[in-house]
Amino acid sequence: MKIVLLKLSGKALNEFTTNHHYVEMLKDLKENYDGLIIVHGAGKMITEWSSAMNLASQFVNGQRKTTKDIMDVVSAVQGGLTNSTITSFLQSKNFDATGLNGIDRNLFVAEYLDKELGFVGVPHLKGDITWLKDLMKNGVIPVYSSICRDVDGNLMNVNADLFAKELAIALAVDTVLFVSDIDAVKINGVDMFEISENDIKIGIENGNITDGMIPKLESGIELLNKAVKKVWIGNNPTRLKFKSALLNDMGGTWIVESKRVAI
Repeated sequence: MKIVLLKLSGKALNEFTTNHHYVEMLKDLKENYDGLIIVHGAGKMITEWSSAMNLASQFVNGQRKTTKDIMDVVSAVQGGLTNSTITSFLQSKNFDATGLNGIDRNLFVAEYLDKELGFVGVPHLKGDITWLKDLMKNGVIPVYSSICRDVDGNLMNVNADLFAKELAIALAVDTVLFVSDIDAVKINGVDMFEISENDIKIGIENGNITDGMIPKLESGIELLNKAVKKVWIGNNPTRLKFKSALLNDMGGTWIVESKRVAI
């Protein structure tokens, strides 16, 4: 089953629900893949809501420090409002969609990443994933919030890029598209059409790659190492041509092992 995973950052959500080109892109993806799955973040809105509630937002290597109060905000904004908004938008455009999170049907359990970060976890596949493939075979688009649980049932804040990576590996997807608010990955101020694992390691070490871009790119490399064929990051996937035989220079950055790969 050829599956494409579309990961939407919190900063890209407004564009996704207002730009009509996305609807055409989704139709294109449905025609060229057997299954389409969406994972979304909500970082920008979570920060705004936290600020309105006088809750400080602190980050370590792109991971949000998550107290119990912050976790309540994450759950309400990402698991509730954002997930419902995306699912409602898809339904209004005649796509069959259903909102889900990492807790549903016991699919994932999160292990604490660092106790100092609070309720921040790394998801591990626990349940059977056949039902999710069956949904896509029936034409349904699963829309995932990355909220998970720990072994005791506490809600866990999981970075949406890391969640997308684990879900993509579990489903053996063909293509992952990370939609962010950047035109492309920049190294020394230059947009990179392609970036390799070595480029990413050097960029992190010298400070060219920082903050939330770190988990995105590290996830991209691990995906390639786990046999995902194609990984892209940028702010406008609607320009990509999914029937093309080769990677095409239509904006954004393709994460590659060491050389150009087929699309």
